[in-house]
Amino acid sequence: MTSVLYDAPGPRAKRRNVIFSVVFVVLLALLLWWVYLTMDEKGQLEWALWKPFTESAAWTTYLLPGLVDTLKAAGLAMVMALPLGAVLGIARMSDHRWVRGSAGAVVEFFRAIPVLLLMLFANEFFARSTDVSTADRPMYAVITGLVLYNASVLAEVVRAGILALPKGQTEAAQAIGLRKGQTMSSILLPQAVTVMLPAIVTQLVVIVKDTALGGVMLGFTELLNARGTLAANYANVVQSFIVVAIIFIVLNYLITSFASWLEARLRRSKRSTGAVLGPDDIDDLNAAEVGGTHGTGAGGTI
Repeated sequence: MTSVLYDAPGPRAKRRNVIFSVVFVVLLALLLWWVYLTMDEKGQLEWALWKPFTESAAWTTYLLPGLVDTLKAAGLAMVMALPLGAVLGIARMSDHRWVRGSAGAVVEFFRAIPVLLLMLFANEFFARSTDVSTADRPMYAVITGLVLYNASVLAEVVRAGILALPKGQTEAAQAIGLRKGQTMSSILLPQAVTVMLPAIVTQLVVIVKDTALGGVMLGFTELLNARGTLAANYANVVQSFIVVAIIFIVLNYLITSFASWLEARLRRSKRSTGAVLGPDDIDDLNAAEVGGTHGTGAGGTI
């Protein structure tokens, strides 16, 4: 029995996979045991260092406000980057050379610059050329950098998603007289959403993690930056890193789980019912179509 991409493993391959899995689990268990012993030896497992996370003050004063700022920056960046990326991606497929070339230059330029540099440039721009307050400047700079970089990446995601569709979709639309804009908005984009969704969610996870760059370089009070203040007050650096890492893991897991559910729902909604029509059903459909045509006149036909 074969798969689309590879042959199904035989008995020897299955045994080898089981052996590799067992060895990996054993090595992982030994690594975790070594980490546990090392932390215990260094006194990092003492209850006094973990106790602050069982109290509300550490969460309401440091972690939750930092998490809110992280989600706010990531959400605003994604809301702005996604439509901008869609416009740039569609523009890169334009029939007009100047539109296609301009969009390509913008995408390649911002995609080539590290997102941290974009944040730093944006921070200097807001400091020298705008009236944005010092307190709000890091948030604006982080969002601007994330939007410019991720819009250029999403533009390529959109373009690849549209190009992945069968050419027959476009040809069928042209055959019934749809213009290119109508074909893109009514036929290609709705179908490409399912194809693009995993890559879009991956980029959303990247956006959430990249907010930490603003905390390190610009003083943006996101989750990782708030962790530093918490660790300075409670003297639990390692413990605070572990807790923040768990928060990021849970947050990104929720995002990917929601995306998987949404993708499955979209695929089910587009799936055929699989019903087989008999001759009588075909006759009934034709009769209904003829009756509908007569009832609506020329405007009822497609």
